[in-house]
Amino acid sequence: MAITAVALLLAGGIFALASRSSDAAAQASLTVNVPPPVNDRIYAGPSAKGRPIVIIDAGHGGRDPGAGSVSGQIREKELTLVLAQALRDELVKRGRVRVAMTRDDDRYLTLEDRAAVARRLNAAMFLSLHVDSAPNPLARGASVYSLSDVASDAEAARLAARENASGGGSGGASAIDAMLADLAMRTQMTASADLAARLVNKAAGRVELRPNPHRFAAFHVLRRADTPAVLFEAGYLSNADDELMLREPAQRAKMVLALAQAIEADVAAHARR
Repeated sequence: MAITAVALLLAGGIFALASRSSDAAAQASLTVNVPPPVNDRIYAGPSAKGRPIVIIDAGHGGRDPGAGSVSGQIREKELTLVLAQALRDELVKRGRVRVAMTRDDDRYLTLEDRAAVARRLNAAMFLSLHVDSAPNPLARGASVYSLSDVASDAEAARLAARENASGGGSGGASAIDAMLADLAMRTQMTASADLAARLVNKAAGRVELRPNPHRFAAFHVLRRADTPAVLFEAGYLSNADDELMLREPAQRAKMVLALAQAIEADVAAHARR
């Protein structure tokens, strides 16, 4: 009986050890081969060494598709990525800035993930690309949003609330950090408004713009970028004409050129100060 009891205890111990090893292996298998959420790759031509870094943020992605189109054939996350890649290529070709992207594929990122790229690279600028949607199917045209504690209008407030909610938790700064950064934030807001004005000026006459295209609201991703930052809404996927325009490469090229020229003008203006 004693020998049997010892054997049973040994068997139980071996089983428990094997079970713990199996659990550990299972846990390990859940964490291996997971790609990092973002990378800090910098795109630039040979002549751009040492030039300011511009972050291009393709809105939405992965499990967050963003707005759907009237036709149902394309989603916001797909269009923002196409626009971001085209803008990156145009800026690299022109050689006046270096470029980094928050995402270069279809992946989900939190707002904090996106803004952290700008902070890590000490970026000179952060441009977040989006495409809007509205209950009114006649609403169309591009708009530019800069950061403000108070929204310019009810629609801007709703858009900021929607974008802030879609990008996951803020993760980020403590209340003390926020208070210490208040003065820098005011400077950032002014610089962001200047950038938005340049974008509107370069886009006018080339791109369909909304009435009063420069608006502002409390966008989390712009606040946390710690650099001049704007959110560019390229149009409305809820409008059939805007959808057709955004899906046409030649029309997107006009928008990309206007964005590239505005970015370069803003970088040059800051370099002269």
